[in-house]
Amino acid sequence: MRITSIAIVGAFFILLLTWLLLSGLYPNYARYDRELQALDEFSRLERGLNREVLTARAGLSRNYDALAHLTDAYAGSLDRLREAAATDSELRAAIDVLAERADRQRDLVEKFKSRNALLRNSFAYFGMFSARLAGSYDRPLVAAASSLSSAMLHLTLDTSPAAVHEVKNRLEQLAGLQSPPSDADSVQAAIAHGGILHDLLPATDAALKELTAAASTREQDIVRSLIMERQLAERAKARQYRVLLYSASLMLLAALIYLGLQLRARAVALRRRAAFEHVIAGISTRFINSQHHEIAEHVGSALERLAGCVGADRAYFVVAGEAKQIYRWSRQGAEFPPGWPERALQLAPRFGRGEDCVIQIPKVRPAHPDDTMTLLAGAGVQGWLCISNICQKRTPAILGFDALRAGALIPSAEVSLFRMAFDAIGQAVGRVFLEREKERLEANLQQARRMETIGNFASGIAHNFNNIVGAILGYTEMADAPVSSDRQPAANLTEIRRAGERARQLVDQILTFGRSGEGRREHVCLKALVAETKGLLAASLPSQVGIRVKETSEAAVVSAEPAQLQQVILNLCNNAAQAMDGPGDIKILIEVREVTEALRVGRIDIGPGRFAILSISDPGRGMDEATLERIFEPFFTTRPDGNGLGLATVREIVEEHDGAVTVASTPGVGTRFDIWLPSVSSNEPISIQHSPGVAGRGAGETVLVLEAERERLLRYEEVLAALGYEPVGFTELAEAAQAYAVKTRFDAALVSHPRGAAAALDFATALHDIAPDLPIILATPSARDLDAQRLASSGIFEVVRQPLAYSELAGALSRCLQASGAPQLQS
Repeated sequence: MRITSIAIVGAFFILLLTWLLLSGLYPNYARYDRELQALDEFSRLERGLNREVLTARAGLSRNYDALAHLTDAYAGSLDRLREAAATDSELRAAIDVLAERADRQRDLVEKFKSRNALLRNSFAYFGMFSARLAGSYDRPLVAAASSLSSAMLHLTLDTSPAAVHEVKNRLEQLAGLQSPPSDADSVQAAIAHGGILHDLLPATDAALKELTAAASTREQDIVRSLIMERQLAERAKARQYRVLLYSASLMLLAALIYLGLQLRARAVALRRRAAFEHVIAGISTRFINSQHHEIAEHVGSALERLAGCVGADRAYFVVAGEAKQIYRWSRQGAEFPPGWPERALQLAPRFGRGEDCVIQIPKVRPAHPDDTMTLLAGAGVQGWLCISNICQKRTPAILGFDALRAGALIPSAEVSLFRMAFDAIGQAVGRVFLEREKERLEANLQQARRMETIGNFASGIAHNFNNIVGAILGYTEMADAPVSSDRQPAANLTEIRRAGERARQLVDQILTFGRSGEGRREHVCLKALVAETKGLLAASLPSQVGIRVKETSEAAVVSAEPAQLQQVILNLCNNAAQAMDGPGDIKILIEVREVTEALRVGRIDIGPGRFAILSISDPGRGMDEATLERIFEPFFTTRPDGNGLGLATVREIVEEHDGAVTVASTPGVGTRFDIWLPSVSSNEPISIQHSPGVAGRGAGETVLVLEAERERLLRYEEVLAALGYEPVGFTELAEAAQAYAVKTRFDAALVSHPRGAAAALDFATALHDIAPDLPIILATPSARDLDAQRLASSGIFEVVRQPLAYSELAGALSRCLQASGAPQLQS
């Protein structure tokens, strides 16, 4: 764009100088010369014409050829004069006046030619006849003729009335003489031609006088003065144009000098820019090749080099945030005052954003005590250059340069390069932060790997411990059956069973926390789920703790695994009850909220979309900040009897359901947990309700038991026998198939496998292929990862949890036998 402007200005100057040159050369001088030459020629021809008329009058011209030639040339000069002055209306009008006089001149010349021709002819005859009369022998006649000739000669020289009268008297005198007959014809001829001369000479002289009088130069002088006036005006204009040409030349010279200075300044600026770019490139390269622990030292060196480029005495780079970072450099004797450059970070926004967020103040001049400049002056700053990122949505940071002497700070136009310097230092400082964050994340990753290892180890222990707990509960059930309830052994067995159930719950939590993947999800109405869970809590919570539920009129439906979501509510409500030292109510609030843009909830970004919010709050002891930061960590607990997996499991389940958890707590006031779950639209939401069924004792019904582990098989057989059933156990599927072929009557089957639910389901599927009418009960630690359709196609009638619980197994067998139509003895 700048080159185009220079080209336009240069072309304009060239055209201007060309125009001024052509205008200053007096371009109309040829026209005025032609006009003057035509006018001079006209004057010369007019004088020649008059001279030729006089010559003809004097009788010196033999013919009128010269006079005719002069007359034509006279008319031609007038035409040329008109042609030369064709564009000047005023001059053309003056020439028209001159032309009218010239026309009269030509008319007079023609009249003179006619008269002078007659006059020459009459002179000739008069002279001839006068000569004859002069030779007559009649003396009176000779005297009269001589007197007439003398009078006529005088008349040719003087055509005054006296001379005319004298000629007339002499003619009358000649006519009155008695001439001899021999001279009578000559007398008559002399008298006739003398009369003609008497008449023509005065008339011819009169025409000659009129012609001479008409030959005035007044019209020519007018025309000449107009031409000279135009010529002088043109010359004056030409002189002005030459002055303008000189001025334009001086301006062009000044422009060239200015451009030369600009080019020199640009060259200097380019050299400075190249040097500055070299400095920035060196700084950037040094940062790239540095280790993160060396960057702080290199930032100080970079500040020193950049300060030298602008003549600053102090330089600094400040990054705001929780851990404020300050890098500084100063010349010897230019120490930083207290609070500086921290205050510079606060001052930068008060000076406005500036161009590319760069603030340049070559001279600090406070206008009044409240002026922001006063704060700079208070820090000893006389010149300030500050580059910031306040125009960007990032952590505030500034790169500042202070001059402590007035005029020491060099104003620099390399704003973009200072922005590059800011970015280079900012990225280097950010790299330090990223390296620290990387180290922290690596430490967290190592911790997570350790936790994963512990989790896997705990899961393995939990599976093995599950078998031990199952054995404890099974033998407890068998030992409790024959013991009277009012005796001390029954109370001891009850405590053993309670401890076993607690161990079983702990194993369940460990397995739930350590599992991966998603179970089967359904549309769950939170209102129905909370109502069901409230019924379960009523029996387990202390009597002084109540539950109040508040919900909106809008249905809150989510896509979730009901058992897991119920576990979340149970864990939070049990924690709330344990945090309450006195009577009170746990408040459960259900609401639906529309999120229009992304929202940070806890450690998760959610939205936009529609969310159901389940809030559980208690008026308990509350938690301090240190506790709040760790409550979701696995195995972290503040209770002596806690295991530290409850809240970790809660967050794990909620985040697996694409939700988020937030907690707010105040010591001595209480705690509130908010569970955010994506809401779905469903006309018929499914609410899960579990019916325990009717637990009864068997009446000797035969139960096929398929379990690959011999020890567990024996324990299951003992449990079934204790419940009144006849168990027939097998460790191999082939043995079970052979037995089924020999003894076709089995009332139900119990299938389990030590490798987990999937292997047990394969066992059950194969058994269902052999005995399609046999109702099968599947025993597994968890059925969450099993597909409902496959369960149905495998002939699974009931699913019970390992380790086996008497009441759960009895209820499942009772329902199976009722559905198959087998007779059963109810207890």
